[in-house]
Amino acid sequence: MKQELRLRIVVTEPLSDVWFALQRGKSELVAPTSSGEELTFDFSVLADLASDPPRLTGEFTQGPPATRFVYINSGTYAGQAGTDWSRRAKVPLTGIRTSLAAKVIASNGILLARVSGMAKDGGPFCASVPLLTDWEIKALS
Repeated sequence: MKQELRLRIVVTEPLSDVWFALQRGKSELVAPTSSGEELTFDFSVLADLASDPPRLTGEFTQGPPATRFVYINSGTYAGQAGTDWSRRAKVPLTGIRTSLAAKVIASNGILLARVSGMAKDGGPFCASVPLLTDWEIKALS
């Protein structure tokens, strides 16, 4: 049985003059739910808890089942005109275990992870990015 699993990705150190957006499906863009020194993206996936790790599906998930991820686009890929940046970062959903997903669903909370918004070249993050923190349960505020 699939259950809704709430996720939050916090992007630290985003470039202030570059737009960022979460990709839904093939091309729809979703703006951050909060911005400033950090960007926050809140979204939900469907979790099938019958296996470990859980099978994650839904509008935001990308990639094969064993290596699911979400895209966070920046620059022109995020709908910004007049910028030289056109990048897309793959934020991994791996590391979410079934026991963790079940706990957050039962607590009506949210799973949170952090990523750095800046690449080594000083531009917006891109390609496959590592999580700065493991997925952790947070209460919804």
